[in-house]
Amino acid sequence: MLEPTGIQIILSIISGLIVGFSLGLIGGGGSILAIPLLLYFVGFNHPHMVIGTTALAVSINAFLNLIPHARKKNVNFRKGILFSIPGVAGVLIGAELGLLTPGKKLLFLFAILMIIIGIYMLKRKCVNAAAEPKHEESIAKLLSIGFLVGFASGYFGIGGGFLIVPGLIYSAALNILQAVGTSLISVGLFGLVTAIRYAISGDLNLIISASYILGGIFGGWIGAYFASKVSKRLLTKIFAIIIIIVAIYMLFMNLSAFF
Repeated sequence: MLEPTGIQIILSIISGLIVGFSLGLIGGGGSILAIPLLLYFVGFNHPHMVIGTTALAVSINAFLNLIPHARKKNVNFRKGILFSIPGVAGVLIGAELGLLTPGKKLLFLFAILMIIIGIYMLKRKCVNAAAEPKHEESIAKLLSIGFLVGFASGYFGIGGGFLIVPGLIYSAALNILQAVGTSLISVGLFGLVTAIRYAISGDLNLIISASYILGGIFGGWIGAYFASKVSKRLLTKIFAIIIIIVAIYMLFMNLSAFF
């Protein structure tokens, strides 16, 4: 296992704080910066190890955030587990393909996904979080969407909350508040399975991951505190623009993978 320097550990804690802050502030999509921060801010230039390491950090943070949501009764464990079972199968397949994809190509494709996420966040409309769901529950949709989201999560090593939340709303007849809480089951499981698969291949650094988790806990508290004090819609737009700018930089840095 590659030993991080003291400076890299400090920068990892700061990176975790940024990711946790963004998650606490805007929710789904906040963890998308975990990979580029570890690559370009911390300077941990090992793409596959970065994916495995951040997957574990995102997983632990999701499970920690699941507790307060469950206490508020915003978690539907039955639907969350049903969604996650085929999702784990998707994760395993996605992680295998991710490990087979050269690092620069994987980062190039990840940057394209970041741009898609950024555009989605810019266009997403604000709705009443507790509003009644407009879609009926469909087990077939729940299972199929779970598999597809799991595959994306495993391939790119992301939490996938930005995909899981609308997926649960569409297939499980949950309102946004319930979908966000329930999604943490899948985010945690998908990240954990991805991390285990990458660890088997030696692509996981526990010290860096622990530093991310430490920073993420404090960042999440700070983000949650400010979330109710400023316009969430404005913050989401600003964050989306940052994601797109970072993605363009990643495309440029990994252009040689295809050209």
